[in-house]
Amino acid sequence: MSTVAAPSAAPAPRALTALLTCAMAFSMLQLFLLGALGPRLVGELSISPALLGVTTTVGFGAAALLSPVGGRVVDRLGPRRCIVALFAGSAVALALIGAASGPGLLLAAVALGGLPQALANPATNRAVLASVPAARRGPVTGLKQSGVQLGAFAAGLPLAALAGPAGWRFAVWTAAAAALACALWAALLLPPDPAPAGAPGPGGLRPRGAIAWLTGFSLLLGCGIASVNTYVALYGTRRLGLGPTAAAALVAVLGVAGIAGRVGWSRVAGRPERAVRLPGALAGGAVGAALLLAAADRLPALAWPAAVGMGVFAVAGNAVSMVLVMQRAAAGRAGRDSALVSAGFFAGFALGPPLFGLLADAGRYGAGWLLVAAEFAAAAAVAALWAVRERRTDAARTGAGAAA
Repeated sequence: MSTVAAPSAAPAPRALTALLTCAMAFSMLQLFLLGALGPRLVGELSISPALLGVTTTVGFGAAALLSPVGGRVVDRLGPRRCIVALFAGSAVALALIGAASGPGLLLAAVALGGLPQALANPATNRAVLASVPAARRGPVTGLKQSGVQLGAFAAGLPLAALAGPAGWRFAVWTAAAAALACALWAALLLPPDPAPAGAPGPGGLRPRGAIAWLTGFSLLLGCGIASVNTYVALYGTRRLGLGPTAAAALVAVLGVAGIAGRVGWSRVAGRPERAVRLPGALAGGAVGAALLLAAADRLPALAWPAAVGMGVFAVAGNAVSMVLVMQRAAAGRAGRDSALVSAGFFAGFALGPPLFGLLADAGRYGAGWLLVAAEFAAAAAVAALWAVRERRTDAARTGAGAAA
């Protein structure tokens, strides 16, 4: 007879990592599905390319507004309650997207999807800090952050393929059922949270120091990544001559490359002295990937290495920023500091697609990818300035210690 470990027992490391990876995947799955299924939605629901961008703005705008509060909720209630709520909220949002008959309900469902996004990084980071030894936190964080790209892969390949014979609504409802199953899994696997804290810990909702720099970097990075996620499949069908399934595969390729990038670079970031230099380097690589997408207008085959580059560099940048947050979070503020950096990332996701959508409506995809390249270049500049500041601060501390 099979048995389930008591909830009070510490979860097995592999099971915990798998659960946290699924939590990150479902936190943003609805938005990846909108991008991958974009060509079908534009046709069936009479949604313009610009309105497709607005759906992303609504989802990530809600996530950006909820994230600071979500971080405080995670610090107060604990990761188990919040991870179960994440899966349940994702299931409801996906079910409503599948039931949408027009833009109104679709936008409402996407806004509701901001809740699991707001809880994802704070709750999973708190779970890592509570259960994973310090030496393993970098690799585990990379694996669980790769869950976001696992969601992109699921949206771009199996779910998009299922939408062909079964219809896009059935594909979305299948994802909703899987989210409910994961909510049950989380309730059984994770140990109970302690009694809710009576009051939040010290500090407000304003990012400071390293967290402020990482928030700015994440905002600019998010602007570019969101535009790619939302429009690369539509670009494939309208300018590169790809069918809907092949265009959605671009999202899947980006997702697979993002998994590899997040896992690999997060391992490197496990050493703090290396981690500080990584965000600028990764954003610089993302500039090259965006320029390849622009060049694909003339040579469509370049879209595939461009998608790989986006995953390896741009997408990996967010995972590295989460490793840096855990290395620098103040005591008792891991949830809130994670949420503040996430809020910057989500704000970028809200701002980027509408700007790109204006260019897409005019058929100026090349100019759109140049805009994305400029956003990544600005993120690289912010990261480079922060790295210089950190090196000077470390040098000053070393000098003061030697003098003492």
